[in-house]
This record gives sequence, structure tokens and C-alpha cells, in this order.
Amino acid sequence: MRPDCPRCGLHFEREQGYWLGAMTLNFAVTEAMFVVVLVATMAITWPDVPWGTLLIAVLATNVIVPLVFYPISKTIWVGLERGVRSRLDFAG
Repeated sequence: MRPDCPRCGLHFEREQGYWLGAMTLNFAVTEAMFVVVLVATMAITWPDVPWGTLLIAVLATNVIVPLVFYPISKTIWVGLERGVRSRLDFAG
């Protein structure tokens, strides 16, 4: 990732630990997907739940989702931060 936006010059990492919000967002989405896969699979296959297959599916979910969603979570985090900051600047 570039340190600054090539279009507007915005410096992305404002301070040490800036991306903690993006990592938290990524974790929340990953765990939400874990629950969706777990509950949906159990609901569809009940009472004969294929536990081995379900284990592989939820493990794959917990590996693939954070890798795929992390760049998106950074983009969302910058957007949220910029939106809140602009509202605070407007109010102040």
C-alpha cells in the first residue's frame, strides 16, 4: 500500500496503531462469516450434520475471509475516519 494517496496526497497512516480499527473490522467480518457458515450448514443438514466437513468449511472461512477482506477493511476504515473527521471539523 502506498503511504500517500496519489490523487489527493492524503497520508494514510496518521499515527502508530492507526490500522487497529481496520483489523478489528476485519476480525468482526471474519467471525460473522464463521457464524453464518456454521449456523447455515447446521440448519440445512440437521439432524445429520457432517461435522468433519463443517470443521473444514469453518477453518477455510477463518483463513480465506481475513486475507480477502483486509484490503477492503482498510479502505472502509479510511472512509469512516475521514467521514467522522469531516463532521467534527464542520461542527467545530
